[in-house]
Formats: sequence, structure tokens, C-alpha cells
Amino acid sequence: MPENIVLTLTGRDKIGIVDSVTSVVVKRNGNVEASRMTRLGGEFAMLMLVSVSDAEFSNLDQDFQQLRAEGYQVSLLQTQDDSKKYAGWLPYEIEVTGADHEGIIHEISHHLATQGINIENMDTSSSPAPMSGTPLFMMKGTIVVPPNLNFSMWSDALEEIGDNLNVSVKVGMVK
Repeated sequence: MPENIVLTLTGRDKIGIVDSVTSVVVKRNGNVEASRMTRLGGEFAMLMLVSVSDAEFSNLDQDFQQLRAEGYQVSLLQTQDDSKKYAGWLPYEIEVTGADHEGIIHEISHHLATQGINIENMDTSSSPAPMSGTPLFMMKGTIVVPPNLNFSMWSDALEEIGDNLNVSVKVGMVK
């Protein structure tokens, strides 16, 4: 029976690190089901959902010892498929844009959490504005909302938080 494993790796960025990790997975007859990878500063961060047989799990962990010896932080977490946990919940896309400053992610995520809304995925970035060079913030993601939650109440409050933060907040149904 295949195991689902969340594999995380962080460490210095270098050419070939993705090749090194995926070769270990393939060596153990595993498959990368989903992944996110990015360079943050000079560090590389990788997050993968990997499926591998029960028998190969301990071997997979052992195979990452070489990367650990090179200074990479590698963790393997066995997980269960909980896709039914949010069955019937309503998916929405959320986008937040505006001048970058402290607290935006916290204020938005705090509101969502207090409403019982789950963040499925979220990407954030900051980049200089084309003309002024002022840092611009961007956040995009998918959330799932309990079906009994009134859309206008939570989304209007979210827009008000955006107004207070001087950022634009857009919420729409997932297409």
C-alpha cells in the first residue's frame, strides 16, 4: 500500500538540488504527486507530496542522509488523505495587492481563521513598483469556506480589513 509523505527540504540554493531529491524518490519507486519549490533569498525551499511503498519509506529516509550531511534540512512526514475533511465547503480565490508593509498576511489570515475559513494554498511576494520602486505586495490563494457561513459577512469584513491596511482585496469563486 503506498504511503503519502510530505517531504520538505531547505538549504542553500545550488544547481541540481531538484535532480538530487527526485533521483532519490525515483530510486525508491516513488512518485511526486504535487510540489512547490522556490528560492527565498539565497536559500532553496522544496515542499513535495510523495507516494512510496511502506517497504521503501525507511530506505527513503536513509537515502537523504547525504543531503543532510551537506547541510540541508530534510524531513519526511507520513500523512493521510483528508480530502473529505472539507467536503461540501465552498472554494474561493483571494487576491490582495497594494503597498507592502508589515502585518498584511497576519491581518488577512487572522480574519480567515476567526471565521473558520481554511487556507488551502497561498503565495505571497513583494516587488518594486515600475516607476517609483516602492515595494508592492501581492498575495494569491485558494480558501475553502464552511457552507453555512454567510458570504457577504465574511467577505465584506475582509474588504474592510483591506481598506484599513490600504490594500485591495478581491474574492471570487474558483473557476
